[in-house]
Amino acid sequence: MRDQREGLAPPPRGLMAATVSIFLLLVLGGIGGFLFLQSRPPLSSLLQAGIILAVGLTVFGLLGGVVFRKRLPRLFLPGLMIALAALWIIGSIVFVLVYRGALQPGQRETAKYYLPFLEVFDPALPSPENLLPTVAPDLNGGISPEDLLSRPFGMPTTAPEMTEAPPAAIQVEPSPTATPTLEPSATPTPEAVSETTPEPPQTVESQALNTLQAAALVRPSAHQLYGFTYVKQTWNNCGPANITMALSYFGWQQGQEAAAAYLKPSREDKNVSPHEMVAFVNENSGVRALTRPGGDMELIKRFIASDFPVIVESVLDAEAYDWIGHYETIAGYDDAAGVFYIYDSFVGMGDGRGNPDPYIEFDRAWQSFNRIFIVLYRQEDEARVREILGERADPLRAAELSAEAARQEAEANPANGYAWFNLGSSLTRLGRYEEAAAAYDKARQIGMPWRITLYQFGPFEAYFERGRYDDVMALVKSNLNYGGEYVEETHYWKGKVEAAQGKTQQAVASFRQALAHNPRFTAAKEALDKLSL
Repeated sequence: MRDQREGLAPPPRGLMAATVSIFLLLVLGGIGGFLFLQSRPPLSSLLQAGIILAVGLTVFGLLGGVVFRKRLPRLFLPGLMIALAALWIIGSIVFVLVYRGALQPGQRETAKYYLPFLEVFDPALPSPENLLPTVAPDLNGGISPEDLLSRPFGMPTTAPEMTEAPPAAIQVEPSPTATPTLEPSATPTPEAVSETTPEPPQTVESQALNTLQAAALVRPSAHQLYGFTYVKQTWNNCGPANITMALSYFGWQQGQEAAAAYLKPSREDKNVSPHEMVAFVNENSGVRALTRPGGDMELIKRFIASDFPVIVESVLDAEAYDWIGHYETIAGYDDAAGVFYIYDSFVGMGDGRGNPDPYIEFDRAWQSFNRIFIVLYRQEDEARVREILGERADPLRAAELSAEAARQEAEANPANGYAWFNLGSSLTRLGRYEEAAAAYDKARQIGMPWRITLYQFGPFEAYFERGRYDDVMALVKSNLNYGGEYVEETHYWKGKVEAAQGKTQQAVASFRQALAHNPRFTAAKEALDKLSL
């Protein structure tokens, strides 16, 4: 019987060559892809390689179809185009689903760098108008926010100590108040009374004002620090980038990756607290650092004038971004121009001196973080740092002064939510949780940005210590819904509530989740060890 295939013409040599070439390319691509993945490349490399491969195969297929169209079946080229279009549509849908559901925020940012239009597929976030969840205030303690306005917190205390510790480790008992000793004085004669006019007694505030005015007379009206190496932050990395910039002033030559490995083992961690940055400096650099709340612009100028770099926690000032916490390194100031010069790891460094930031705008943004600052110095300069700090050398005294400053701002403008929030944060540092919770209640009633509890955790502590577990969990839920799942403190306070409610297994899981994000988070480790006893 005759073979039916005898009447078939052999395939075109060009088509055979193209088929063999495509097969070899697929084999080589598979081997190359396997070796490429073995090196654990970053997402940016994978994305770039994937785009090049997809475009290359599409162009190669279309060119082959056009070149060999006369030797191919009549419907082959249209069929090829339809198949490629279908593959692109299906691949795009799958990519968007993976982009939205599987990629972490930092990976999405990398994808948007190469494909900016992907921003339209970002998971929804709260609008800038969204605020922290608000619940009914605690009325059982008998303290209202208005009661706090009549309680001065800035009374003189004992001599300052140069101790440094994260807020959770500070003893919460308020330092004792010194009782002034009155010296007997001679009774003035009528002549003396007629020749001198008695001056009104000075308040703590007026004394502080006089001190600042005197300091302004001895420091220069402008000063610039030189010797910084500017560091452009990588994704979500302003803390490590700024601590690296500040250390470069002292000759530090390592990159921000070294600080990030210590400060945020999880790339997606949205917060590095000031006390963590201080610990990194003190444990790794040979330079010293400390942090205090409740600074003021005069204090910052005195540090800069004495050649001490300062980092402040503030709010990012960039277009297209709403309220986001951000660290900045201060490199200079100029009273005549009324500006600080800022090395900003996100925005840039201006003409080399730093970006000029007007005093009023600087202080308004800095207030959002209770005017907290970090100062770096050499060990031999500790006495000078102590002199500049004055009473703030004592962490508890610094908390008292910051509480008093916040109280005065709340009294001057009761609608200033940041003043009330700062008052709560300072009172939490002092262990005055009942008053702190009342201040936080007021701030939340006024309305606070939803991101604020991604960076500041005083409300969790104050509400927890008052037994207001529903309030703690409301803030935990807010964090978990909007990026706080990468913040170890979110899981820590969730675990604290679960442990207090007898939900041991859930608490263990929460503490382990906190440690998975940051194995150096000692508070979570201690809480976990306590449950394991």
